[in-house]
Amino acid sequence: MELTITELSKSYPNGVQALDHVSLRIGRGMYGLLGPNGAGKSTLMRILATLLEPDSGQARLGDTDMLREKDSVRRLLGYLPQDFGVYPKVSAQEMLDHLALLKGITRTTERKQVVEALLERVNLQDQRKKALAGFSGGMRQRFGIAQALIGDPKLIIVDEPTAGLDPGERNRFYNLLSEIGENVIVILSTHIVEDVKELCPNMAILHQGRLRYAGPTADGIASIQGRIWQRSIDKGLVNDYEQRHRVISSKLIAGRPLIHVYSDTDPGDGFTAVEPDLEDLFFSTIHGVREC
Repeated sequence: MELTITELSKSYPNGVQALDHVSLRIGRGMYGLLGPNGAGKSTLMRILATLLEPDSGQARLGDTDMLREKDSVRRLLGYLPQDFGVYPKVSAQEMLDHLALLKGITRTTERKQVVEALLERVNLQDQRKKALAGFSGGMRQRFGIAQALIGDPKLIIVDEPTAGLDPGERNRFYNLLSEIGENVIVILSTHIVEDVKELCPNMAILHQGRLRYAGPTADGIASIQGRIWQRSIDKGLVNDYEQRHRVISSKLIAGRPLIHVYSDTDPGDGFTAVEPDLEDLFFSTIHGVREC
């Protein structure tokens, strides 16, 4: 099964063009949707989750028209939004049972088996009777994945899933998503480059509502090979270097800015060549210094 998005556009009443003719083809596995806050990622995810109407365009999941056959889409979809509400005093087991009933699993015995299997899969079996209010951030996200898996979905959407997680919880979540992505389409929408780097062999970059890159992650990085240069400089010189070079990023290393610039040839000025990574691809793309 393949997800095909064709020329999707969406504007809001305040004049913001959230999506501008976005087209994508997404197959089975982990697919990263990367972009800064406000890029249009959540708008696209909400359209695919049948929660928002686009102004124009099409989206198909296999043979299903996602914009017209919403009930069919919801039976094929698992969705973990950035902020999802739960009843805080209800246990994980009770909440999953309730959600499974809403998904149409009406037989008590079948529902019990589904809930137990999901809790086991996301490693929450020991906490199944604990109130959701007492869950850590990582436990809440694992519960969110469990509810998204109800009904054996063919498409799973996760929106900013690792924001606020500590490194250990993030790694556990990475492992869980990787396992899920072996058999279904999983779209990981995030502004965190590390998430896509760790999980997604294919990706897209959105910025200001427009598609800036789509394809294999490795191919995107290879496209800027030999064009990324770095130098450590004094703090007071950052503005000067930004005036003279196409600076795509700057981060403090031992108290000194380490700047990366994009240049087809050696920019001189003390810069040295560096192997590009996904962060370089991301910043060079959203700053418009490379052709997409």
